[in-house]
Amino acid sequence: MKQLGLEDILKVLKKSPSEQRKKIITEAYEFSKKAHEGQKRKSGEEYFQHSIATARTLAEIGMGGKTIAAGLLHDVDEDTPVTLEEIEAKFGKEVAFMVDGVTKLGKIKLRGSHEEYFLENLRKMFLAMAADIRVVIIKLADRLHNMQTLDHLPPDKQQRIARETMEIFAPIANRLGIGEIKTQLQDLSFKYLDSENYNYVKEIITKSYKERERYVNQAIRELEKELKKEGIEVLDIHGRAKSLYSSYEKLKKYDMDINRIYDLSAVRLIVPEIADCYEALGIVHKKYRPMVGRIKDYISLPKPNGYQSIHTTIFGPEGRILEVQIRTQKMHDEAEFGIAAHWIYSDKMKKSWKEYIFGSKKETMDKELKWVKQLREWQNEIGRDDEEFIEGLKIDFFKNHIFAFTPKGDIIDLPEEATPVDFAYAIHSEVGNSTVGAKADGKMVPLDYHIHNGQVLEIITSKDRKGPNPDWLKFVKTSMAKSAIRKVTRKENQQ
Repeated sequence: MKQLGLEDILKVLKKSPSEQRKKIITEAYEFSKKAHEGQKRKSGEEYFQHSIATARTLAEIGMGGKTIAAGLLHDVDEDTPVTLEEIEAKFGKEVAFMVDGVTKLGKIKLRGSHEEYFLENLRKMFLAMAADIRVVIIKLADRLHNMQTLDHLPPDKQQRIARETMEIFAPIANRLGIGEIKTQLQDLSFKYLDSENYNYVKEIITKSYKERERYVNQAIRELEKELKKEGIEVLDIHGRAKSLYSSYEKLKKYDMDINRIYDLSAVRLIVPEIADCYEALGIVHKKYRPMVGRIKDYISLPKPNGYQSIHTTIFGPEGRILEVQIRTQKMHDEAEFGIAAHWIYSDKMKKSWKEYIFGSKKETMDKELKWVKQLREWQNEIGRDDEEFIEGLKIDFFKNHIFAFTPKGDIIDLPEEATPVDFAYAIHSEVGNSTVGAKADGKMVPLDYHIHNGQVLEIITSKDRKGPNPDWLKFVKTSMAKSAIRKVTRKENQQ
């Protein structure tokens, strides 16, 4: 395996590094190298190689100098004689806080029953996230390299770490929108958790790869020519192969028949502006016949983790079915690097992290981070109610989400099977408490109605209503609604 060095970190930085940024990364590199001197991993390679690999991943996804420095230092406090106080004295409180956060997360192991692992791991993971998301992003980069070098551990440890990765870290990477890391974590875990199906999927996909590559490249040439002829600037156009794990999940739905899957390969088209995306879609459909019902506009209606793109399935060269994805460069970076892409595009990161995440009286926080604030409020609200914490996480975090609209066009992000009462509490607790009825797309619906993606919900309220109906607890889905209803009910019981 190639030995990594400082230049491997610096050359993948998303922005030209300032002298200050280069300085903190270089100093952290030298400090960590000296601290880990003489330490070896199970593979026999120098332990410091793991620190460099973690920092390089952070650089690749666009993180800032302090976060990359914390990535280089993330095991120093835990595995060397150097103390956290020494790290703080050298690199400041912010870097030391991140290193300490990663160290604490590293002590959490998957053990015992499913319920115990949910409680132990997820509570601490989310608490760390609500304090500073960068801690979790460093942990994801750390876990990625550990998964890439898992071969050197005994089988029982491989199983434990792979299961922990699949069930905790990959979903968190997905919720943060970091598709690049999520995909790698899933594929690496899949290899150890289900080697039989992993090898089977790898074999059937590899067999058809050359043929798929040929007609994908033909589609790329023809589309690029057509787009340029119509005056659309093409920033990039390339093929994208579906990951092994997502291919397996798709194959299971179609009796493992590879011929029934249309998006094993796709053409990804990147253009400058949002308007170009829609114009390019028209040109693609003019060149190749689209498949009816297979156009998905995630630009107008983004996925809950912020993903934006237009997907269309076409009958491409030789009449073969192919998916085309159209997006801007910003959308592409956010799809690959998720919340980390904010470091590339936003100056907001110059503010303190607590201000950015929790907002200030004068500012409205970014929608992408709203759920982190909700999580923190929810943690404070339910306290140590472990059973509710676990159940809420399963629903709020891991279930598929839908979007519904207020009559004014505001988007409300909800879990599947959410009801008008969940919708009302997502707007405001007072709206929820005074709800007496609801309309979906202009028609009256019962309060336990399951909202469909894209519906317009109108909540009917009454000043005469004194508070929520305790029976709502039987059908509401979100922890926010449950907490608000229980809060009022408890107060009434006390009175």
